[in-house]
Amino acid sequence: MELYYTKRPFLLFLSFTLLLVASTRADPDSLQDLCVADLGATSVVVNGFPCKPASNVTSDDFFFAGLSMEGNTSNIFASNVTAANVLSFPGLNTLGVSMNRVDVAPGGLNPPHSHPRATELIILLKGRLLVGFISTSNQFFSKVLNPGEMFVVPKGLIHFQYNVGDKKAFAITTFDSQLPGVVIASTTLFGSTPAIPDDVLAKAFQVDQKVVTAIKSKFGN
Repeated sequence: MELYYTKRPFLLFLSFTLLLVASTRADPDSLQDLCVADLGATSVVVNGFPCKPASNVTSDDFFFAGLSMEGNTSNIFASNVTAANVLSFPGLNTLGVSMNRVDVAPGGLNPPHSHPRATELIILLKGRLLVGFISTSNQFFSKVLNPGEMFVVPKGLIHFQYNVGDKKAFAITTFDSQLPGVVIASTTLFGSTPAIPDDVLAKAFQVDQKVVTAIKSKFGN
């Protein structure tokens, strides 16, 4: 009996240690100073992009001027999103950050969409935007932003930006992912390839199939 109680603390400690080791993943922090994405690599498949050889890295890999230019809002939504993620800015690879520039004409909309891999922080620099998101309990949270004001959208939730002012609006959005991904509700549902059957969408939105067909035609389906 005495031997059992002597060993018990050690067995508990050993069990806890094994559980901790089993639940621990690889070091989440970067193990090198930099890992510029080699976007041209096709022979290696990883969750992200392989690193460009250090000898080929230049200062230009850490520079991106795309957000300095106003986006073209001449489209059906009267908005434009310029992305500064790893696909356009390879120096972001493994760093877990990215940004977008959002330009919205008066009355324009950055349509309801979600980012499956990132939380979004919005700061308005010009104009007035109604921003909002819907939680998984179907609650709508929104604010009208003025220049200098911010709004945060939790990871994966559907959200939008709508210009409620009489001038162009300009915002910067930041993400805690090098490639947050985007799923635009309308284009995903009505412009997918291959197309979602009309009767599925008609049933989901409780409308006639003719309405679905008319909407699809706006998205190339």
